[in-house]
Amino acid sequence: MNTSRTEERSRERLVVVGGDAAGMSAASQARRLKGPDALEIVAFERGHFTSYSACGIPYWVGGDVPDRDRLIARSPEEHRARDIDLRMRTEVVEIDVEGSRVRARDLDAGTETWTAYDKLVIATGARPIRPDLPGVDATGVHGVQTLDDGQALLDTLTATEGRRAVVVGAGYIGVEMAEALINRGYEVTVVNRGKEPMSTLDPDMGRLVHKAMEGLGITMVDDAEVTALRTDDDGRVRAVATEDAEHPADVVVLGIGVRPETTLAKAAGLPLGDHGGLLTDLALRVRGHANIWAGGDCVEVLDLVSGRERHIPLGTHANKHGQIIGANVGGDYATFPGVVGTAVSKVCDLEIARTGLREKDADRAGLRYVSVTVESTSRAGYYPGAAPMTVKMLAERRTGRLLGVQIVGREGAGKRVDIAAVALTAGMTVEQMTALDLGYAPPFSPVWDPILVAARKATAAVRKGAS
Repeated sequence: MNTSRTEERSRERLVVVGGDAAGMSAASQARRLKGPDALEIVAFERGHFTSYSACGIPYWVGGDVPDRDRLIARSPEEHRARDIDLRMRTEVVEIDVEGSRVRARDLDAGTETWTAYDKLVIATGARPIRPDLPGVDATGVHGVQTLDDGQALLDTLTATEGRRAVVVGAGYIGVEMAEALINRGYEVTVVNRGKEPMSTLDPDMGRLVHKAMEGLGITMVDDAEVTALRTDDDGRVRAVATEDAEHPADVVVLGIGVRPETTLAKAAGLPLGDHGGLLTDLALRVRGHANIWAGGDCVEVLDLVSGRERHIPLGTHANKHGQIIGANVGGDYATFPGVVGTAVSKVCDLEIARTGLREKDADRAGLRYVSVTVESTSRAGYYPGAAPMTVKMLAERRTGRLLGVQIVGREGAGKRVDIAAVALTAGMTVEQMTALDLGYAPPFSPVWDPILVAARKATAAVRKGAS
């Protein structure tokens, strides 16, 4: 193994660990604010791709996006053309905080190099949860977090003769991958340890997702704990075993969720939160370290509704984090105040959205609340294409402050959650929401939008609880 040290430098140097959304957004923004004569930027990425949409991987695997490169916003060559020294297939294996340097390994050559920094950005993302089970490393078992992961899964699907797939986990990635595999002609079984899919929803709303998935021909196995992955003599997966059954599988996708990838940060003694993510201030500086920033899926963020730190791995946050970090590194000033936990997904034509707190989140935060559910349609009931949708709304019992909204419905349902996200960010009460001047025409909404119907019902529940 060859080890070398970097030469003396005359410019300030920014080192970025991680070449996806947060890391390269930070590098690009810093470059816009400071030219190459004032700031040297060195970025390390252990994979083959940069600045891509991980959220688009299920749609690429399923065939909705025909070309992998459409998911790439900016290639390594484009970053290098902006005077960013981007080193691909190079993994940072150590952060020396006291010495202000990182040790990186060229994964192809096997050599290691120390690189000094004046400012450091940690954007190491998240890693898929891979349970410690017999057979989990068998051929045909895949996590899906990066483009490299997606390509490996597609290669397996192309080479596999069988057409049976098992998805372990029924969160966002599990549900989206189940749809992708159905679109590719597979018989799909989803094994879920929860009582209903989509644990980001309350169980009564998750039940609607369950019914829709079964309607697509997906076999749902809920409230089941995976005990092992069975393999053939050649080490290839053949089944997923639970406590009381075996589910045949030619390919297995792990959709259990992700954890912050903070192995480096922990080893360097940087502060981590209860969920394992890096802790930062509002400017996204790592707490207690003036020249180290962190963003993306490796950090915890403030939940503006509960007032607690949470780990919410979403591309929207990562890109914002990168812009804010780049501004601060480049001599400007910006902050990230927090999130309300908005997310939207789909399984075929069923749209699933949530923002704010679930019932168990409100219970954990010690909040007293009312909960209402309404059935409505995405358009005026008499207009062609009107589709059913269900809206659940939580409000604080005494004050009427909006706490959360969940929506399950067909076309036109999901993005209505943005109304609630704005109301949550503004700290509105459900009564104030009833006066919102939303757009109306029969092709787009009933005269009373479903969000407003839920707000009216929640207002009545709050008043009843106060009487």
